[in-house]
Amino acid sequence: MSREAADIQFVYEALNKPHEESEEEEDEVTEDEEPKACGVCGDLAKGYHFNALTCEGCKGFFRRAIKRSTQLRCPFLNKCIITKNNRRSCQACRFRKCQAIGMRKDMVMSEEAVLERRIRIKKKKMCDTSAELSTQQEQVVEELLSGLRSTFDSSFSRFTGFRPMDRDVLTGNQPSRLRTSSLMKSWCTAEEHGDDPSASPYPCSLSAASSQSLSSSSARSFLPGCSEKEEDNVGDESSSVYTNLPHLADLTTYMIQDIISFSKSLQDFRSLSIEDQISLLKGATFEIMQIRFNMVFNTTTSNWECGCITYCIHDALRGGFQPLLLEPLFKFHHNLRKLDLQEEEYALIQAISLFSPDRPGVQHHVAIDRVQENLAETLKAWIDCKKKGPKKHLLYPKMIACLTEMRTMTEEYSKQILQIQDVQPDTISPLIMEVRSLLCFRPVNSVDAPINLHPC
Repeated sequence: MSREAADIQFVYEALNKPHEESEEEEDEVTEDEEPKACGVCGDLAKGYHFNALTCEGCKGFFRRAIKRSTQLRCPFLNKCIITKNNRRSCQACRFRKCQAIGMRKDMVMSEEAVLERRIRIKKKKMCDTSAELSTQQEQVVEELLSGLRSTFDSSFSRFTGFRPMDRDVLTGNQPSRLRTSSLMKSWCTAEEHGDDPSASPYPCSLSAASSQSLSSSSARSFLPGCSEKEEDNVGDESSSVYTNLPHLADLTTYMIQDIISFSKSLQDFRSLSIEDQISLLKGATFEIMQIRFNMVFNTTTSNWECGCITYCIHDALRGGFQPLLLEPLFKFHHNLRKLDLQEEEYALIQAISLFSPDRPGVQHHVAIDRVQENLAETLKAWIDCKKKGPKKHLLYPKMIACLTEMRTMTEEYSKQILQIQDVQPDTISPLIMEVRSLLCFRPVNSVDAPINLHPC
C-alpha cells in the first residue's frame, strides 16, 4: 500500500473509530475461562456462529450482509485490516474476513425460521416461568372460598329436621304416571346379567348396582316393601309411589337455601339488580347444587357420602326421577370427580355457573359477562399456578365441558319436577317450585309472597 493510501485510511479510521453496533452485548467471562478472540475483528468472542468463532457484532453483521441485495464494495484497496475499532469502516473487507475464517451462508436462517425460533423460545420461557395470580385474582379466590366454606358443610351437620328416607316401606297405592318401581327392578338386577358397567348405555344403574354388590335376592330386598312374592306387582302403575320424595325435597330445599346464601356473600352478585340476581339464581341453582354434591361423591362406590347419610342413584329413582335425567347426571358426577379438583376450583366453577349472562330474564348481559370472564381468567391462572403435570392444560376445558353438559340436564330436571309435582302435589316445597319456575318471582314485600327467595 502506498504512503498516500495509508494516510487516507488512517484519517478514515479516526473519524469512524468510537461507535459500536447495537447488537453487541458484552458478557462477562468467568475466571476459569480463557477469553477467546473473534476471528474477524479480535473482539471478545461469545461462541461459534455460522461455523466460526466470532463476537456478537460480527455474527449480526454476517447475517445482515447475506441478506443484502446490493454487492459490497471496498472504498480503498480491498486490503483493509479489520479490528474491533474500525470494523465498521469497510463492510466489504469485513465480509471477506468472515468468509475467510469459515462462516457459511447456508447456515443463516430465513426470516420465517428466525420468527418460528423466537416463538418457540418465548413459549419455553412462558412454560418455565411459574405463573402468578394477580392480587385481584387472589382476592376473588379468597372471597369465593370463604363463601363456599360458610355455606357448604360436607358433613351435612346442619341438615336436620328432615323427613326420613323410606327404604323399607312402600306406603299407599297412590297412582303414578311413572313406572319407577319397575325401573328400579331392572336397574338393581342388571348385575345378574353380567353386563359391563363401563360399556353399558345405562352407566348410572349398573355402576350403582356394582358398587352395592347386589345379587338377585339383595336387589329385591333393596326395593321398598318388595318381597319375592310381590316382585311381579311392583311394576304396576297403581302400586307405584315416590317413597323417597319427601326426604329428597327436604334435602333440595336445604341445598337451595345454602346456594342463595353463597350468592349473597359475593360482592359482584350483590351489585347486580334484583331482577338479574333472581334470574341468575333460577338458572344456576341446579348446576351449583350438583357441583356441591360432587364434592362428596365417591367414584369407587358411586355413592354420595353426605355425612352420616349415604345416597345412591336408587334413592333418586324412588324420588320419582327418570333415567333420562339420572343417566347423564351420574356420568357427569363421575367425570367431574375424576378431575380431582381442589376446593378453590370447586368454588370458582360454581361462581362461573352463577354468573352466566345467557340465563333467561337477565337484563345487564355486559356486566355479568365481564364478571364471568374475570372468573374464567382467574380459574385459568389458578390452574397454571397450582396444578402440575402435562395434563393441567386440559383441566380448564374439561371443567367447562362439564358445565355445558349440565345445561341440558337443567332443562330436563325442570320437566321432571313438574311431572313429579303432578303426581304428588303436596310434597315438593314452594321454594323448589319457585326456583324451577321460569316466571318472575314475586316481590319480597308482597303480602301474599309464599317464600322469601329475594336474594338481598
